[in-house]
Amino acid sequence: MGIKNLTPAMRQYLEVKERHKDCIIFFRMGDFYEMFFEDAVTASKVLEITLTSRNKGKEDSIPLCGFPYHAASSYIAKLIDRGFKVAICEQVEDPKEAKGIVKREVVRIVTPGLVVESSNLEAKANNFLAGFAVSDGSVGLAFIDISTGEFWVTESDDGELLINEISGLDFREVIAGEELRGREFFRAFMRGKDGCMIDYLPPEYFSCDDGQALFGEYFHRDQLEGIDFDTHRAMSQAACAVLRYVRETQKEGLGHINEIRWYPLKGYLLMDDTARRNLELFTTIQENRKAGSLFHVLDKTVTSMGGRRLRWWLTYPLIDTGKIRDRLIAVAETKDKHHERETLRSLLAGVYDMERLGSRVSMGLANARDLISLKHSLQSIPAISEEISHWDAPLIAHIHASLDGLPDVVDLLDGAIVEDPPMTIREGYMMKGGFDAELDELILASTDGKRWIASLEEEEKKRTGIQTLKVGFNNIFGYYIEVTKANSHLVPDGYVRKQTLVNAERYINEDLKHYESLVLNAEERRKKREYDLFIDVRDSVGREIRRIQQTASALADLDALVSLAEVAERNNYCCPRVSDDDAISITDGRHPVVEGINLDGVFVPNDTSMDCEGNRFLIITGPNMAGKSTYIRQVAIIVLMAQMGSFVPAGRADIGIVDKIFTRVGASDSLARGQSTFMVEMTEVATILRNATKRSLILLDEVGRGTSTFDGLSIAWAVAEYIHDSEGLGARTLFATHYHELIDLARTREGVRNFSIAVKEWGEDIIFLRKIIEGGTNRSYGIQVARLAGVPDPVISRAKEVLRNLEQDELDERGIPRIAGGKVSDRKSAMEQLSLFAREEHPVVSEIRDLDPHTMTPIDALNKIDEWKKKIKG
Repeated sequence: MGIKNLTPAMRQYLEVKERHKDCIIFFRMGDFYEMFFEDAVTASKVLEITLTSRNKGKEDSIPLCGFPYHAASSYIAKLIDRGFKVAICEQVEDPKEAKGIVKREVVRIVTPGLVVESSNLEAKANNFLAGFAVSDGSVGLAFIDISTGEFWVTESDDGELLINEISGLDFREVIAGEELRGREFFRAFMRGKDGCMIDYLPPEYFSCDDGQALFGEYFHRDQLEGIDFDTHRAMSQAACAVLRYVRETQKEGLGHINEIRWYPLKGYLLMDDTARRNLELFTTIQENRKAGSLFHVLDKTVTSMGGRRLRWWLTYPLIDTGKIRDRLIAVAETKDKHHERETLRSLLAGVYDMERLGSRVSMGLANARDLISLKHSLQSIPAISEEISHWDAPLIAHIHASLDGLPDVVDLLDGAIVEDPPMTIREGYMMKGGFDAELDELILASTDGKRWIASLEEEEKKRTGIQTLKVGFNNIFGYYIEVTKANSHLVPDGYVRKQTLVNAERYINEDLKHYESLVLNAEERRKKREYDLFIDVRDSVGREIRRIQQTASALADLDALVSLAEVAERNNYCCPRVSDDDAISITDGRHPVVEGINLDGVFVPNDTSMDCEGNRFLIITGPNMAGKSTYIRQVAIIVLMAQMGSFVPAGRADIGIVDKIFTRVGASDSLARGQSTFMVEMTEVATILRNATKRSLILLDEVGRGTSTFDGLSIAWAVAEYIHDSEGLGARTLFATHYHELIDLARTREGVRNFSIAVKEWGEDIIFLRKIIEGGTNRSYGIQVARLAGVPDPVISRAKEVLRNLEQDELDERGIPRIAGGKVSDRKSAMEQLSLFAREEHPVVSEIRDLDPHTMTPIDALNKIDEWKKKIKG
């Protein structure tokens, strides 16, 4: 079909599509959004809506699908989740006033990183768009959540460090220059980001030639003076790209993006994706569920803002002891004030998501219901402020000083918007009477006219004697008087025929015509006046966005602190003592998630004592299922909870600041990326050995089990030595293992200590006591565990027989594990220690090998056998 054969609307659509080729176009047609051509085919499948066509059955038919405009939010969400972009093309002039085709423009482009509708966002998680740039060997990063207005920038000359630092942010969309396609750090970052959209943009997006002018459009001069844009060229390029992309897609209404913050690398306790996953901070490993995660335990927030703030604190625990203590003091006071805390939770529960409401107001996307939600939220603030006005904790005092009830905004909204407004803003019935004199006159005219028309039917029935007479209305003919044809002879002379039906005639008279003009004009003028007034009110509120954001941030902090206090009291947590020492001392520590599951009775608490000297490398041995993994995880979780400012599940906890937490816990195949279980394991070990410091905490669980026994044991031994011995490393380490041979490390390394999980044997069965005791174990109890798991008895019996055969060769002639062969005094160098894995041949075996049986008489053979028996017994 040629372009000249298209209707003007279709030509207009194709012009829009040409400018936005990478988007699904939502093309506004009256009360519907419609999609055409390939967009319609694609969208109909994703959205599961009917695909039809214009000019159906003809040669020039056009694929078509659509839906009512008020349902757009849910359909946008489906497309975004499938990785599409959506361009919203609206009618930007009144069809009644248009000359020719109605003017349409793309008013906003929605992408995965640029969603603002609350119904399409996870309430307690940020929705970040990130931009990367490289310049002079440095990597720049800028990331933004336009649903809240948060904007962060940073830069590093170490790409791997930067990627590890931001791994917990879970970006929904990334923009970058083409040159980053081949950079290893960027490819490493994008691995596993299957749900993250990536856009490679042309160089002009990253140009900083007009950077100062661009930044000046969004940020106050004082903020810009606090960041050195000239020195941090890569960061400036990334920030320019993000701002240009946001401005291009959102067009206008970005007043809520008004603060730029420097993201301090090395300013938080660092955990990479592996550590967050293995510690199950936000989802479980097995089923990827939120229930069963640490965040699920800690999150008792009652606002979305508080939930996002608590998530940030858990993602980025602090390393500044002063800031940690400030949080702990605030949590302690909140915990002690039980009655006040309950009151605060009740008051905070009445606060809506002010961060996202404020952003929607600023972007011109808020409806009247959003403004009422904002008003109700602000009305809660005076009571919240009064409740904490006399608290002692410095952090609470700071929150109190930051709260602004915005009484001027409350008064404006209370006087302007009805309590239960409609969803749409163009159909009227939003504004209160008495707010605007012109609107009141239009309402009165419309109401009086409708009242007169309502009484007209009864009056005309009496006047004409036609009891079946009806007064009705439709959008095409307006108001009319309907008379059945059987009564047409009773129609008075003043009636003028307007429409003929099968069994009736419709008329109008002069009085009805006059009031129809009055009512319809008043109704249309009322809708327009209400819309204009609403826009003015919304714009007035939008001008106070900084005050709204400041108060929302303070409420988020308060809700997060109250949540931590609530959890501390419910679960009997203690206040940790945090210092710059290197000692970690935990009495009666518990795993906060596992103790809540309580599958097999009361959780057994355990102690931990670590430092960077004689207790820096703890080897934990014991059978599978006995609790080794739970124990080492709970130590790390208690540390990070303490450093996020939370009370911890323990009787007492003294925590020496940790700068990084690394984990090598379990392994899953990554076959889609060409990595085996063992390759994943070794990659994670390599990351730890490259990046850990003396202040780090390392968790190692079953290192080496992904390969053969001797290879795995060799690697585990060498890794343990390296962490213990390496100059400048010597990190605090918990090493859980089945390789009981590793307990020999304690004989040669002064910082190594052996611990094991206590087990009680009962006949051929075992009972896990879940208690950590000092000293290693040389038993794995694998067969007993297999019995507990229900392995058939014949298999268990054969396993015992094989085990006995293996154990006979496991010990040397002195009854010592062969891996520990050699004198303790000889174990002084790495080269000498390699001999630990050599197996010394028994003298009898040597004699047998050298013997020629063909030269021996029977009596010589018997004598030789007797000699060998004496040697073996001796």
